[in-house]
Amino acid sequence: MTTQDEVVAAKIDKLGENLVKVEELTQRLVELMMTRNPLRRELSAPNQDVFANAASAYWADIMQNPNKLIEQQMAFWGQSVQHFVDAQAVLAQGKLEIEEAEPESDRRFANPLWQTNPYFNLVKKQYRLNVDTMRDAIAQIDEDDPIERQRLAYFTEQIVEMMAPTNFFATNPDALEKALETEGQSLVAGLENLIRDLEANNGELIVKLADDTAFELGRNVATSPGKVVYRNHMMELIQYSPTTEEVHEIPLVIFPPWINKFYILDLKEKNSMIKWLVDQGYTVFMVSWMNPDRSHAQIAMEDYIEDGYLTAFDEVKKITKQKQVNAVGYCIAGTTLHLVLSLLKKRGDKSVKSATFFTTLTDFSDQGEFTPFLQNDFVDGLEAEANEEGILRSFIMQRTFSFLRSNDLVYAPAIRSYMMGEAPPAFDLLFWNGDGSGLPGKMAVQYLRQLCQQNLFVTDGIKLMGETLHMKDVSLPVCAITCETDHIARWKDCYRGFQQSSSKDKTFIVSESGHIAGIVNPPSKKKYGHYTNSDFKKDAESWMADADFTEGSWWPRWDTWLSPKSGKKIAAREPGDSNHPVIENAPGSYVKVIATR
Repeated sequence: MTTQDEVVAAKIDKLGENLVKVEELTQRLVELMMTRNPLRRELSAPNQDVFANAASAYWADIMQNPNKLIEQQMAFWGQSVQHFVDAQAVLAQGKLEIEEAEPESDRRFANPLWQTNPYFNLVKKQYRLNVDTMRDAIAQIDEDDPIERQRLAYFTEQIVEMMAPTNFFATNPDALEKALETEGQSLVAGLENLIRDLEANNGELIVKLADDTAFELGRNVATSPGKVVYRNHMMELIQYSPTTEEVHEIPLVIFPPWINKFYILDLKEKNSMIKWLVDQGYTVFMVSWMNPDRSHAQIAMEDYIEDGYLTAFDEVKKITKQKQVNAVGYCIAGTTLHLVLSLLKKRGDKSVKSATFFTTLTDFSDQGEFTPFLQNDFVDGLEAEANEEGILRSFIMQRTFSFLRSNDLVYAPAIRSYMMGEAPPAFDLLFWNGDGSGLPGKMAVQYLRQLCQQNLFVTDGIKLMGETLHMKDVSLPVCAITCETDHIARWKDCYRGFQQSSSKDKTFIVSESGHIAGIVNPPSKKKYGHYTNSDFKKDAESWMADADFTEGSWWPRWDTWLSPKSGKKIAAREPGDSNHPVIENAPGSYVKVIATR
């Protein structure tokens, strides 16, 4: 019979074995980091002038008013000492429990030890004091340039989030408890996860968000039946198989963003927009963009327009024997669709009957949360990266987007994977999020300089393909869907650009939720509602104040708008025709190409 002492001894032995493994893995990690080829400095931090100028402004103010510094420091020191005294008092009373008046709302501090253990309670309180002190100091800096103030605030918040005690093993009670419970096995698994992620990204730390072995394109994601009916060097054109006996005669062509892959609109059957549209009687075509490598360095915005959009329109018209199509553009593909519509207007080409835009920016005068990354120091670095590599690699953009929501997309997943030793979840949305695409170097620089920075499309016009294109050229029927909490394409910024089109048939919708969930919001979920208002003379705040709210998905409302623009009903079409034989089954081959690292 095993005694309690024997059980404890066995646990200690197991812990010792795992700690030896930890030492071996640590050595492997050190060797890996020694071979790391780091990104250029400009892509990892702002120009040092951002902080130098802030420090100069802060100290100049202090010299004018030294009492302010004394007051701030005395308050900081006083509260720090008080935190220490409180912890000592609890220990002196012989108890390890602290009572707090208010319940904890920050998920990072959900473990009861943050309240009941004097050590962790002291760490938490001191961290929050440090955060408040930093934020107060930044708020008091006399900086007239709103962009510099926004950048300073953003990078300060990055420091704040990075220094959270939960990000460090010695001050994370969840990680410490897990290590003890598993006799150190969680530490071994965590280091193995860390090494795996570093090796997968050439030494760059990109946290793996999902178990990619749980998903296979065409098997349990991107499963809507269809055929690849056309292919060129820029795209595959997928035509989806009908599910109704009759369909609208005018086809629908969807252009997804080439920063990501199209199957966000076809993750699984119950939330697939593609399936829902086919079930409503639309002939749906999807563009699946090529995933560029270094040989695509000179592919420009003109190539996306000519060999992507215009070619897709031509081939779809041939297959369906129609003179017009309805078009959809999502995010950057919606921005480019606006350029295409302006070009077609200049050429007198009426191939597009109506256009729908998902979370689409055209006016970049307010760059929102991307402001810190769209100033010259960062864009110069991105341009140098694009010129050197030939592409803007996917993980660079993924990292930038992730740090806009660093707690949810960087630190929390890193804690679970590296400190707790947990496997990434089998979550299809996060799988898609990690399955990105790079950008051709020339196209990326055009987009960053001419659209994001210079904002030419709504000011002087952008020169492409022998024409000067402007937002005001867009005059056909348009429908825009934006999302209330979208931090990538904020709805107010989308609205500002939408107002500048010349169309007399306009519909603008604000869906609840964010960049993805607000769009992928099927009626069956009965989850997020939406706002509408037909008065576009108002500014964004007034538009929303007077808007009507409707429970549930915006998809049926869009169907009501799109259906009259889609012609009469005809017999359903099978994919392809004699001149467009089936190349392969959906989702095709281009979508399966892994981004270049």
